[in-house]
Amino acid sequence: MITDTCKVAIVGAGPYGLALAAHLKAANIPFRAFGDAMAFWRRNMPNGMKLRSPWRATHIADPDRAHTLDVFALTHGIERSENLALADFVRYGEWFQRRAVPDLDPRMVASVSAGPRGFRLALDDGTRVEATRVVVAMGLTNQAYRPPQFDGLPPKLVSHSSHVIDPAEFRGRHVAVIGRGQSACESAVLLHEAGAEVELICRGDVHWIGAQAEHSRRSDDMLLWLREALQAPSAIGPFPLNWLADAPRLLYRLPPEWRRDLSARCLRAAASGWLKVRAGGVRINAGRVIAAARAQGERIVLHRDDGTAEFDHVVLATGYQVDTAKLGILAPDLLAQVCLNEGYPVLSKRFESSVAGLHFVGSPAVGSFGPLLRFVAGSGFAARRVTEAALAGAYRPLNRRVARPAMQS
Repeated sequence: MITDTCKVAIVGAGPYGLALAAHLKAANIPFRAFGDAMAFWRRNMPNGMKLRSPWRATHIADPDRAHTLDVFALTHGIERSENLALADFVRYGEWFQRRAVPDLDPRMVASVSAGPRGFRLALDDGTRVEATRVVVAMGLTNQAYRPPQFDGLPPKLVSHSSHVIDPAEFRGRHVAVIGRGQSACESAVLLHEAGAEVELICRGDVHWIGAQAEHSRRSDDMLLWLREALQAPSAIGPFPLNWLADAPRLLYRLPPEWRRDLSARCLRAAASGWLKVRAGGVRINAGRVIAAARAQGERIVLHRDDGTAEFDHVVLATGYQVDTAKLGILAPDLLAQVCLNEGYPVLSKRFESSVAGLHFVGSPAVGSFGPLLRFVAGSGFAARRVTEAALAGAYRPLNRRVARPAMQS
């Protein structure tokens, strides 16, 4: 039974969904936004975590800049720091939602399919909503990457880092953390600080971003000033690629292979330098390759190139791999019409997929616009472009989909 209709439906209430809702509201475009505000950040990131993005790149975008992180910090007595605590960022997002998107619908979207008005959304309570345009703003939901060596092993022995919320649960246990990026290093540090014996296992050395800056902060003010002057606003990637990463309009026009290479270099595994001083109690076992893993009673055995080792638990800090199909909400016939390239939807300059009226923002847009869309800093660019599409009203019925063959990896 159809109980509601809207011009734009937003699926997801993280930074991208909230930013888009604020922009649509300012443009007087009727919309409905669905989801639990900041749910992924609350439920899939560890207690005690700090954001890697600098303060200036952590504002959720709103068109009037009335709900910036600066305003939130000022009104809530939070001291500005370059690495905001996760708990404070979640509080900021919830505050943003209450002020900018007070009519957020907390119900979850179970599926999106083709409908007579464009799209039909099925909500988790059985309600049906019809929308002319749908924007998928689900971030990294269901995108966690699990290496095949760990297939079939139970959660009591193996967890992805996105499921390790309370490090204190591992106090007194011997834990292996797989990976060498920010998530791996921070998970290892938090587990150690919570009382676990931790070994970080990775294929190569850990690359500490900003470790030299931490040293120069103490020894050479001029060197620190130069480093900060060369840093792009969003601080994504090394100089000079960081300035390209902050130019999604330009990256959109580049050949896909160039954009893919730049994204890979800007998003390569690395950890913030401020973590290094806290990692002294973590054993880092670099240069290791894990060939297989198996359960042995209540423990897990890793078969590595240097022999075998037993642990009480393994945390897979192996990142995320975008696969549009794994978002889990697109009906099969609708998904089949979305042109994909290596799992990413191929998007227009207004974030529209090959299915007219169906948009993707956030991490799924990295394939078309580059690494900025992986971070909060890209929320304003995406929100403005999708709002332009809604204002233009360039909706085409589904039977006039863009005729492009699907590109699969």
